[in-house]
Amino acid sequence: MDLGLTGKRALVMSSSRGLGLACAQALAAEGAHVLLTGRSEDKLAEAVASINASGPGRADFVVADLTSGDVVDTVLQAAQEFLGGVDILVNNTGGPPPGRMVEADPAVLAAQFDTMVMTVATLTSRVLPAMQEQGWGRVITIGSSGVIQPIPNLGLSNAIRSALVGWSKSLSNDVAADGVTVNMLLPGRIHTERVDELDENASRKSGKSLDDVRVASKATIPAGRYGTVEEFGAVCAFLASRQASYVTGSLIRCDGGAIKSV
Repeated sequence: MDLGLTGKRALVMSSSRGLGLACAQALAAEGAHVLLTGRSEDKLAEAVASINASGPGRADFVVADLTSGDVVDTVLQAAQEFLGGVDILVNNTGGPPPGRMVEADPAVLAAQFDTMVMTVATLTSRVLPAMQEQGWGRVITIGSSGVIQPIPNLGLSNAIRSALVGWSKSLSNDVAADGVTVNMLLPGRIHTERVDELDENASRKSGKSLDDVRVASKATIPAGRYGTVEEFGAVCAFLASRQASYVTGSLIRCDGGAIKSV
């Protein structure tokens, strides 16, 4: 199936590894020109080289730190330089420290909210006008299954990412008639470095072996396994596609059935 992404210009945030990189790779595989961002120049350069060697799309990168006050200006300047504009925006941020909400430091909550919500909202507001003017655009925000079913010991993530749900849905209503779709993509246990870090943290806190933690985690997933980054990236590419033009204001799960609600 041709997803109609050849020549589309995609800005993928926090894409030097994990879910962001998977989305960038999937979009480039469909012919998009992708701009990767992240803090590690070495990882970004390696990822871009791999994408450009694979084709058919191509990739560039800009070093940008989401916690920096000028991150939005930095990535948009690079997007204009390398892409000439943004047709597809994939909002992605790292996750906050694990822990129970009752133990959360309000100062950490405020700082993480600024990075994970305000940066996303500001960046999106800057690229939307051009999407609306051309009558086509895609805004995909990577969230977490915790916005539907709160995840134990991830209190900050559950709270902060939930704010993006109301923002995304409200925004989708405002721009749908302009040909711009706005959706959230919710990963479950996709096997990334972040999931490895969370499993290792759970192992330390519980005193159980890492293997036992993973076996117990997989037992809660109807699919019986962690998802792959390739599976996740494929869903992102579909949401960006021509065929998904009537999918907007949605929370799309990629979780192997782990979320218990209907």
